Amino acid sequence: MNDKMRLIIITGVSGAGKTLCMHFLEDMGYFCADNIPPSLLPTLLEMCHSSGGFDRVVAVVDARGGEFLGELLNTVQEEKKKGVNVKLLFLDANDEVLLNRFKETRRKHPLLQQGRTISQAIKEERKRLEKIRSAADLTIDTSYLRPAQLKERIRWYFKEELEPLTVSLISFGYHRGIPLEADIILDVRFLPNPYYEEALKNLNGRDERVKSFVLQNDITREFMRHIIDFLHFSLPLYTKEGKVHLAIGIGCTGGRHRSVVIGDELGKILSEEGYRVIIFHRDIEEGESE
Repeated sequence: MNDKMRLIIITGVSGAGKTLCMHFLEDMGYFCADNIPPSLLPTLLEMCHSSGGFDRVVAVVDARGGEFLGELLNTVQEEKKKGVNVKLLFLDANDEVLLNRFKETRRKHPLLQQGRTISQAIKEERKRLEKIRSAADLTIDTSYLRPAQLKERIRWYFKEELEPLTVSLISFGYHRGIPLEADIILDVRFLPNPYYEEALKNLNGRDERVKSFVLQNDITREFMRHIIDFLHFSLPLYTKEGKVHLAIGIGCTGGRHRSVVIGDELGKILSEEGYRVIIFHRDIEEGESE
């Protein structure tokens, strides 16, 4: 098999945006196949390899495949042994959002059976996908992502070969929950809050006045020293273990002020140190109070 062959497997819970993600990658030049049983992946790759024209392939594998889904992880390992560059992308969303999406689209959940509610179907699907989620190279929580935001993240992740470690910094507000994809959570609600300053409350963390208010405080300075020391210690170890992507969630109450400032500041520092950094402010446009 051509060692330049690249396979992205999109999986995850139903309603999380797998089809949308597949279309984005198709626009980036990937050959895409939807709802394919894992056992047919080697055949698909061989066909693409033989054609000479497709060395970047996307396959969507999910609960629609029924009992075949259990073959996925073994198939991934076998393809990696052949020299194929395989990345497993898992899309997730919280239960409330998934329920609303199914109601809005009137789609039927693939595990919905007589006597089973949509909530029960979602729970059963999560159980079936547990091991696959744990093995994923990348996990994206689409709960509050607009299509354009999801597209931007896909473009960043897959526009080129992943560096040894990509760090995603995700600012968020606790009122909308913790990002499901986060490996590490930094709670910055103890930092001085610009929301209670009349001149700053309606601004966000991208504004220089808000940045100055947060970063020039002695508590913030000490916090940043500790966090940077922690990252200097841990990031090389993640790289040594072969991790290709680390998602760090940074949370404050509303997700508009403190978490945004800290996310941008950490991103600047890590970028200067040579890490590939992706910054995403999940709730910056929310009007919620802090």
